Amino acid sequence: MSREKQRFYYDQEFLSSADSRALRILSEYFGPRQRFNRNHVEDTIVFFGSARIQNPVDAQKALDEAPDTLSAEERKILEHNLEMSRYYTEAHDLAYQLTSWSKKLKNSHHRYIVTSGGGPGIMEAANRGASDAKGLAIGLNITLPFEQSGNQWTTPDLDMQFHYFFMRKFWMAYLAKALIAFPGGLGTLDELLEILTLTQTGKIKKTIPIVLFGKEFWSSVINWEYLVQAGTIKAKDLNLFKIVDTIQEAFDFITTELSTHDFTGPNF
Repeated sequence: MSREKQRFYYDQEFLSSADSRALRILSEYFGPRQRFNRNHVEDTIVFFGSARIQNPVDAQKALDEAPDTLSAEERKILEHNLEMSRYYTEAHDLAYQLTSWSKKLKNSHHRYIVTSGGGPGIMEAANRGASDAKGLAIGLNITLPFEQSGNQWTTPDLDMQFHYFFMRKFWMAYLAKALIAFPGGLGTLDELLEILTLTQTGKIKKTIPIVLFGKEFWSSVINWEYLVQAGTIKAKDLNLFKIVDTIQEAFDFITTELSTHDFTGPNF
């Protein structure tokens, strides 16, 4: 009896090996491309932000249910979490408004689908806002040993799992026609600064509207003016983004830019 040999493209040991890395990278290009095409997704509005920012309901509950034995420092952390949860609400409401706006566009092939990193926190809030507005919600998740996980508000066929950060960031940038960065940590800074670099250097051909949400946060985290004074960026580079502190500011800026400029096709 002849023993059937397993085809290489069914061989999990081979597919997981270093020799198949190029195939895995290609799968994270063609797999998402197939899903975007069948859902007719050509342009997106991308939300960046911390996975650690809580839903205000959960943040309030954690504070209310905190035991009396909690230290002053621990209680201060819970109070800070509740204060930061405003950004969850604002990300949700902004995503809701942008999705509702895009659905009302007439004589336009643009859909401006809200996209996030697919995890909890600000990412969940953005997807939830788009879903509540009866729109599609894209989640570009990443496998991590801690913290990152999916959220229930992404559209099932557009809930994607990546292994490679650079392929995930490629799809965040490639179809993006606007970007909103809420307060976040190293991942958010990495994603934001890469988009700014691609825009500054002309690798992204279109000057997409980039919003940094939260004046106190972004002005504290990065001293933009000092970068100009130090000569490491030019004064005109500050025009690559707009810092805002309200949903209305963000909504007006993005919708005006998208209505004024016809950002057709991929970014690079």
